[in-house]
Amino acid sequence: MSERYVPLAEVKELLIEESKKRELLTSQKSALEHAQKVSCLSLDDTKKLIEELKGVKNVSDALAVKLADILPKYPADVRAVFHKERIELTAQDVQDILGIIAKYIN
Repeated sequence: MSERYVPLAEVKELLIEESKKRELLTSQKSALEHAQKVSCLSLDDTKKLIEELKGVKNVSDALAVKLADILPKYPADVRAVFHKERIELTAQDVQDILGIIAKYIN
């Protein structure tokens, strides 16, 4: 079994499908409610966004998913995502990331 990062849009879809088959556990209901409130994009758009973000230098799969879930609008928010990873982004990298995200939220 391989590991992969799952965006909130996919979590939402998986839990909705599961809820059609059976009663969800309390924790699963909470996760679904959270995903419905927070996830703004469709699963298809989220997947496209993640692929585009992975094309930017220093953006790993995990960071692309995190950016797609958060959808930062400001440079400081993008830098905050990368800060924990100790990755220095150039101003151009930040603008590239914000430009890609803007195509999906505007």
